[in-house]
Amino acid sequence: MDLKLKDKIALVTGGSHGLGKGICLELAAEGAKVAVNYYRNTEENVDLVEAANAVVDEIRDTYGVEAMAVPCDVAKEDEVEEMFRLIEEKLGMVEVLVNNAAVCPTCPVKDMTEAVWTRTIEVNLTGTFLTSRAFVNRLLPAEKKGKIVNISSQAAFRGSTTGHSPYDASKGGIVSFTVALAREVATAGINVNAVAPGMIHTEMTAKTIAANTEKYLNRIPLRWIAKPRDIATVVVFLASEAANYMTGATVDVSGGMLMR
Repeated sequence: MDLKLKDKIALVTGGSHGLGKGICLELAAEGAKVAVNYYRNTEENVDLVEAANAVVDEIRDTYGVEAMAVPCDVAKEDEVEEMFRLIEEKLGMVEVLVNNAAVCPTCPVKDMTEAVWTRTIEVNLTGTFLTSRAFVNRLLPAEKKGKIVNISSQAAFRGSTTGHSPYDASKGGIVSFTVALAREVATAGINVNAVAPGMIHTEMTAKTIAANTEKYLNRIPLRWIAKPRDIATVVVFLASEAANYMTGATVDVSGGMLMR
């Protein structure tokens, strides 16, 4: 199937590692030009530029398409606008937006600080709003069609048992925001959908999964834990013309954890 993504310009937030990296690679495999967003904050001593540049190099070497690494804290309005400006300057107008960037602190509600709660909502939910707003505000006046794919979670519907309440709440908000924005921009030819992944093997989850493999497998009817590509292929489908008749949907990609 030709997904007609060749030479499309795609932005993946949080694209330097984990699921975001998998999405970047799958988009590139379909011929899309990819902007790999990474988080840079020297105050928090977080800088993923090396990881992002490694993804860019892999895209160029493996698929022979253009890519760039672009820094941005998606929770900051001015940085989001600058990110889009940099992409437009080098690659052109973004036509596919994948809102993947997220943080997931572990803490029970009884011990959680307001700062932890607020930062999680700002990155996961407000960040999705800010990037989506910047995206549609460019496409609408240009009368161009586009695709937004938001990364939610099965936890948006089931919650967590290990203390991730702000993450779960933010992912539930993303589901509602997906529906609301989809209704607003449908007549302009902008499709807005979401995916709800379950457990994924990534650098961040490797130790947790290894220590409790059987516990996690028991929650998954298919009895195996996804790799990033298992989710990324669904994201790429939603970003393509093959999904032109889908909008406002949240697709369950959880190995049967949700079954909705």
